[in-house]
Amino acid sequence: MSSGVWPGPRQAAPPFLREVADGVFAYIQPDGGWCVSNAGFVVGEDVVLLVDTAATRKRTELLGEAVIGVAGRGPDIVVNTHHHGDHVFGNARFAAQATIVAHEGTRSEMAAAGLGLRYLFPDVEWGDDPLILPTLTFADSITLFVQQARVDVRHPGPAHTTNDSIVWVPDRRVLFAGDIVMSGVTPYCLMGSVTGSLTAVESLRELGATTIVPGHGQVGGPELLDQTAAYLHFILDLARAGMEEGRDALEVARSAQLGEFGSLIDAERIVGNLHRAYLDLAEPDWLGKPIDVASSFREMVAFHGGLPTCHA
Repeated sequence: MSSGVWPGPRQAAPPFLREVADGVFAYIQPDGGWCVSNAGFVVGEDVVLLVDTAATRKRTELLGEAVIGVAGRGPDIVVNTHHHGDHVFGNARFAAQATIVAHEGTRSEMAAAGLGLRYLFPDVEWGDDPLILPTLTFADSITLFVQQARVDVRHPGPAHTTNDSIVWVPDRRVLFAGDIVMSGVTPYCLMGSVTGSLTAVESLRELGATTIVPGHGQVGGPELLDQTAAYLHFILDLARAGMEEGRDALEVARSAQLGEFGSLIDAERIVGNLHRAYLDLAEPDWLGKPIDVASSFREMVAFHGGLPTCHA
């Protein structure tokens, strides 16, 4: 099921809707690379809950049309799974009607980051919507209800970022994992923790989800947790060897044999992941410690041979 007319600047599949359980929809944006993130929503008779927004005004408008096309109304609640702009820049589209919910760290990190992501990829048509911060925050978890459907929003600790949330619909066995889990796309832990991500993945496994909507890429099942964990262990193994040999993250990345992970989109993220893994291993009691994001991104650009492609 597709929605709207795709205005994107390249040959790419348009966003599409998939009803993954009764009243629960995944909004998938191929191909899932930089700033091309998924969203989703839960529909009740009088309440609609939206999980994440989108990076650009055009993408957010299409998302809004998809919600209205199914529910007949816009969302009453928006949950941001973390602070990155591709999941929150579209908040402005829904703020007049919806309560925006997020982890308390998401609000503070959004305020600190501002609209900086737009400057990393200057060729993207972002639009000029203002940054709208969450209006309701929580520390560990919050339970919301869409009519009779219980929706648990939980913070599993540092993972993709320091402020991730997952959205779990237990009666439907559907998990919106945010960017803790990606499908066919290279995980990215620079602003969070590699070891923390592994812990988070194991906690998600305990939920027993049958359907997992990742932050980027196609919907899947528990196998997405296995794939994510395998990549994270691969990164930690590379980092341990690199530290023992006295090699820096970029050098290790350039010599790495990606093997089964070679087909993942945005392979350059290996550099940022290694920077974070080095820090995780050196200071295991301080996961999510601040890191020089700009410097690490420049090394990813060097690894890629230019600015990574962004199709937002």
